[in-house]
Amino acid sequence: MAENAYVAPAGKPVPGVSGAVADSRIPALQLRGISKAFGTVQALEDVDFEVFDGEVVGLVGDNGAGKSTLIKIMAGAYLADTGEIDVDGHKVSLNSPQDATRAGIETVYQDLALCDNLDVVANLFLGREEISRFVPFLVQPMNEVDMERRAREVLTQLDVKIPSLRTPVAALSGGQRQSIAVAKTILRNPRVVLLDEPTAALGVAQTRQVLNLISRLRSQGLAVVVISHNLADIFEVVDRVVVMRLGRRVATFDVRNTTTEQVVGAITGAEFGLAARQYGDHPAAEGAREQPVTPAAPTMTAE
Repeated sequence: MAENAYVAPAGKPVPGVSGAVADSRIPALQLRGISKAFGTVQALEDVDFEVFDGEVVGLVGDNGAGKSTLIKIMAGAYLADTGEIDVDGHKVSLNSPQDATRAGIETVYQDLALCDNLDVVANLFLGREEISRFVPFLVQPMNEVDMERRAREVLTQLDVKIPSLRTPVAALSGGQRQSIAVAKTILRNPRVVLLDEPTAALGVAQTRQVLNLISRLRSQGLAVVVISHNLADIFEVVDRVVVMRLGRRVATFDVRNTTTEQVVGAITGAEFGLAARQYGDHPAAEGAREQPVTPAAPTMTAE
């Protein structure tokens, strides 16, 4: 078997790919041939991506590699110029964040999108408050009891510990705030959760809290995509690492038999031969094996 081949449970060999095996499962989320340009800047070029139920995939790359652009296309914030997106094997059109939510894709951005002056319950249900209709079209107070009950259930499900559901978010630690942002997405019953730099600017204890939360999402069968520059965090919590470089997917690694040096080599382009061998190890990226991975002069790119 190739040193870093992605081993899928089905255990079926992929024709023409040394050491690679196929996965008979249908990805929870799959992107094929995604390209995106901003004027003359080619942010993404013919990118494939896939994540399965109960799997955590790390998306890594240098600044300007195209990670954020790819995530925003998954989240419906950007429209791809070319390519297709499948959810559970069915083609979908993600023309807005609302389309992504309806398709079961939720995103937690680095800024978390929380209101510091509101308490935990209010943040969890912000924009989706539950209403008690005592007199239709006349008196519609919020159903605080049901919202608090559901908030307690989801926080217990994720093993999130906070002083009180009525604590203002501004009084919570960084790890607790990140957990609240994730819990907010879980209330919408997603299939796929996208996390953008979830451990950025967190201390050791808070980082541990977030990594444990990601592991719990996987154990509940969710497909999770994590963008991070911290390879130590990536190697601790993910199953596979997908490397972006200059707008293209250049490598895929199984963390069980991969070193950080190999991943860094693919990120920087220092090991082009290794990156070329790794790219396409996963069957969903098979078509991209034809793309040569060659040294490139620095170009203007968009992340």
